[in-house]
Amino acid sequence: MTVRRKECVVGARVELRRQQRTQTNRLLRIAISSAVTMLLVIGYAIGDMTDVLPGVLTLSDVANPSYASPQSARAASVLTGKADRTRAIDATAAQQLIDAFAADPSVGTDFSIVIADAKGTVVASHEPQTQREPASTMKTLTALAASSVLDMGSTLETGAYLEGSGQSATVYLKGSGDMLLGSGQSDPNHVNGRAGLGTLASDTAAALNQRGITSVTLKYDDTVFADPRYPATIAKNNPGNMYYTAVSSMAVDGGRQWTADDKHDPDLFTSYPLLSMTPAVDAASTFAQRLTQYGITVNGSPSAQRVPQGLSPIATVQSATLAEIMAFTLRHSDNTLAEEFGRLLANATGNENSPTGATTAVKQELDKLGVSTNGLVMADCSGLSDGSRLTATTLVEVQERNVKIGAAVAQAEGLSIPGLVGTAKNRLTDQSVAGQLRVKTGSLAQVTSMAGNVSRTKGGLLSFAVIVNNPTNLYSARIAINTFMSSLAGL
Repeated sequence: MTVRRKECVVGARVELRRQQRTQTNRLLRIAISSAVTMLLVIGYAIGDMTDVLPGVLTLSDVANPSYASPQSARAASVLTGKADRTRAIDATAAQQLIDAFAADPSVGTDFSIVIADAKGTVVASHEPQTQREPASTMKTLTALAASSVLDMGSTLETGAYLEGSGQSATVYLKGSGDMLLGSGQSDPNHVNGRAGLGTLASDTAAALNQRGITSVTLKYDDTVFADPRYPATIAKNNPGNMYYTAVSSMAVDGGRQWTADDKHDPDLFTSYPLLSMTPAVDAASTFAQRLTQYGITVNGSPSAQRVPQGLSPIATVQSATLAEIMAFTLRHSDNTLAEEFGRLLANATGNENSPTGATTAVKQELDKLGVSTNGLVMADCSGLSDGSRLTATTLVEVQERNVKIGAAVAQAEGLSIPGLVGTAKNRLTDQSVAGQLRVKTGSLAQVTSMAGNVSRTKGGLLSFAVIVNNPTNLYSARIAINTFMSSLAGL
């Protein structure tokens, strides 16, 4: 037993020495490999820096490239030529279009048409000076006047103001006329909802938290526009508050009351739900809900009160530009926004802060622009109210301003493009002239109308206006206008 024990001990010692030698050899190989690798890297780096081997390293000065000075420059190419304002319109052909329109039995006899060239010279017409009800083509007058005075690149601010401290603080929600607020986060990709009450609430809550405020009373300031908010005769054509609501300092989506399952692009919709009669209250209530979501307790319901003097906003959001809002107004034929542009114009020009002040301001500006206002009676700024009258001459002179470089650009760009966008999207009867017309449509129970400008296929421009009152068949008269409008590009 003793001999065997000695043999085992000796064997274990031999095995241990063998393992130690193996471990030592392994470490030695690793050390040698690492050293060789390091020497290779250092050697290549030295070769690279001395430009013996290729690479990005160098000890040599970098030679800056030099170029000869240009001796001449090629003129920039013109993508599209300037409109030819001198190209004449065939007056006989223009009159033939009017005669064909008049021959349609659905039109009746109570209509006016004017076709004018790029300089505003009338080349063909039918009863151009007769007063007729214009429907929504009245919006073109408001749009021209407003865009000629207001800063169309400016925005409408909605802000939160703080009064007091601690848990007795009051937050004031103040608008400056943005009636296209969004209920959620600000949306940079759309006009409708560009400024979001969710974003405003988030920023407001952050500002309140910095001050240690977690509970507030909410007031809203809706004093941009004075009463009355409704033109006197608008109710007749506004059943169920479907087409107009009170101009207000703020509103969510124009006061449109969509059902929960309505899914649509906020800028592109074709159905028209009922409008809220309390848009500012609704906006304040939405803001209160959003504040609650961000951890701020709102005591009670929002109430109306003017922001005290001397306060500065703790958070703000900005609407789309006025030019973008005008395009939205014209393409949707939004009566409330059209009236609001008139009210903003009245405020900017020192006229009375009222519906009457708005129409007065529009007429004054049209007179300054040299637009004929003979026979013009404005019951409102949108054409919805009962009692408005104008002549086709006035409409076509407004359109003639649209084809000139100047203040009317915002209005001209906002017009509907038949075949593409707006209320005239489905009005084009000849797809070969798609993109050559910009128009504003008008429709009431006994009115169908249209005014616009046309890029002629043969070159040059023209403006036109057509108003039909009391047609024999309203639908067919509308189709007759479509045919007439689509044919104008061929003159």
